[in-house]
Amino acid sequence: MFDPPKMLFTGGSGLLGGEIKQLLPDSFYPPTSEFDVTDFVQMQKFIEDKDIALIVHAAAFISPPLIDKNPQKAIEVNIIGTSNIVRLCMQHNIRLIYISTDYVFDSDKGNYKEDDPVFPVNKYAWSKLGGECAVRLYDNSLIIRTSFGPNRFPFEKAFADQWTSRESVSSIASKIVAVLDKEVSGILHVGGPRRTVLDYARSLNNNEEIQPLYRNEVNFKVPVDTSMDCRLYKSITEEQKEEEL
Repeated sequence: MFDPPKMLFTGGSGLLGGEIKQLLPDSFYPPTSEFDVTDFVQMQKFIEDKDIALIVHAAAFISPPLIDKNPQKAIEVNIIGTSNIVRLCMQHNIRLIYISTDYVFDSDKGNYKEDDPVFPVNKYAWSKLGGECAVRLYDNSLIIRTSFGPNRFPFEKAFADQWTSRESVSSIASKIVAVLDKEVSGILHVGGPRRTVLDYARSLNNNEEIQPLYRNEVNFKVPVDTSMDCRLYKSITEEQKEEEL
C-alpha cells in the first residue's frame, strides 16, 4: 500500500532526499539533530509515537576523498548507522529500502547484474557494501544500487573514457518512488543506459560544449565502467503499467 504519511526518509537534506521530498511532501524527513543514524536510542524515541511502515535510508557519508582521510566516520555512519536502521526496522516490523552505489563493483566490465560479484573500487564503496551486508540480514528489505548527479552538470569537463548508468537526480528520484509500493526484496539496479560520463553530462546541459577529460589526466583513481543492467527494474515497472491499462 502506497501511504506517504507512513514513510520516513533519512538524508532528507541531501541531493536525492530533497528531490524525493518534492514528490512526496507528506512523508517524514527528520534532520540529523532529531534522527541521527548513529544514535539508536534517539531513533527509537522519534518513531515511538508514529506509525511508520517504510524507511528509505539514503543518509550517508559520501565523499571518497574525505573518507580516505577519515574512514572511521564512514564506519560510524555508513556501516554502524545502517546497522542501527536495520535493527530499528527489525524491532518495529518496518520495511526498509537502502540506497547503495554502483561503485560496489570492480568496474572492469560494466553492465553489472544484481547477482554479479562485488569488489568495491574505494573505501567509500566498501563502507556502502558494509551497509548492504547488514540490510541483507533483514528479509523485509530492498537494496537499490544507483548513481545520480545534479540536474545540471556542474563542471566544464567530463570523462570520455568512463562508463556509467548515472542519471539526473530528478530522474532517479522518480524511479525510486515508482517502486516504493512494490513487494520486491533483495537487490535492484536503478539507472539509465550505459554511456560515457561525457555523454551523460551533455544530455543534462542540452549538448552544450562540455570538454572531454581522460582518466590518465587526473591524479586519483577513476573506475572504468560501473554501468548496470537495469532490466529487472524495467520489468517490475512495466508490469505495473500493463496492470493499469
